[in-house]
Amino acid sequence: MASTALERFTVLDLTRVRSGPTCVRQLADWGANVIKIELPPDPNGGDQLGGPREGSDFQNLHRNKRSMTLNLKSSEAVAAFKRMVRKADVVVENFRPDVKKRLGIDYKDLSRINPKIVYASISGFGQTGPYAERPGFDQIAQGMGGLMSITGLPGQGPVRVGIPIADLSAGLFCALGILVALLEREKSKKGQHVATSLLQAQIFMLDFQGSRWLISGEVPKQAGNNHPTSIPTGVFKTADGHINIASTGSRIWARFCNAAGATELAHHPDYQTAADRSKHRDALNADMEKFTVKRTSADWIELLNKAGVPCGPIYSVDEVYADPQVQHLGMAQPVAKSKLRMAGQPMSLSRTPSKLVAPPPGLGEHTDEVLSEFGFSAKEIAALRAANAI
Repeated sequence: MASTALERFTVLDLTRVRSGPTCVRQLADWGANVIKIELPPDPNGGDQLGGPREGSDFQNLHRNKRSMTLNLKSSEAVAAFKRMVRKADVVVENFRPDVKKRLGIDYKDLSRINPKIVYASISGFGQTGPYAERPGFDQIAQGMGGLMSITGLPGQGPVRVGIPIADLSAGLFCALGILVALLEREKSKKGQHVATSLLQAQIFMLDFQGSRWLISGEVPKQAGNNHPTSIPTGVFKTADGHINIASTGSRIWARFCNAAGATELAHHPDYQTAADRSKHRDALNADMEKFTVKRTSADWIELLNKAGVPCGPIYSVDEVYADPQVQHLGMAQPVAKSKLRMAGQPMSLSRTPSKLVAPPPGLGEHTDEVLSEFGFSAKEIAALRAANAI
């Protein structure tokens, strides 16, 4: 197990592509007994959902899991799955809502078999409502969830962010919901249905930008590299590149001016208050850059950090993993029994840490092993194989 923290829980993973696997990866990395249930190999060589198995994307999402195959279009496979549900704690799926009902494996069906089951669903737009049957995709949720309207340079037009943030956040929220349901189950002895969607997750992730509208009636706009409300915070040219500087607030603004030797900025009539600096943001940024271009990025980062002004480099991905603080935190971790390195969990537990103990499994690598653990005899496993159920 990757950890002892969740080792008492067994998770049946029906998820595909990204949001669902992101959710289940959280559980696997903290030691849950995760069984990834996949379709048997396609004899026609069809596309693999989630990309090629040997690709970096698939590899990243499926460490610390075991794999078995079940063809849920087969009645024998559905019966076997329901038999497994009796002994499981969690089922996670990201089918469209109609699919699981058609297969007879939705929460209502499975809770009759195991009232303690925690059943988690991720969809594009929710389990019910006018868009419930629509297929979901991260970029669609970014657009509908408002994120693309506030990303990019002013007047640039809508811009997607560089990661599938709706997929990732929906997966993380689903994992959090599962843990809450498992905690509540200890008291009630009952399971429940946990549901989230890419759209809900994306809207929640608007955070303060969303509250600007809900509470203040203000529609946020694109601000580019400038922070929309904390000014001056943004990207500034240096002698050899660019850095981020956050010099918001009167005290930090004064520290920046002192460290940069920018006496004229400190006394400039247009920059005396936070409201002044906000009103004259563009001119202020340009005036700050007259100073920042005189030194290298490394010089500024050392100087400003010593002065108590938040600042930092703007890395490419390879530079991220070369940074000494990132290396100290151990974010890139080796995966046992392989040559792989992957990003480990971004939080630590002092007694029950998470480890990357197993590379992504081969398709159906553990089918017989898992079925045996759930009480299937060798004869029953052979019958499933003869029926093309596994």
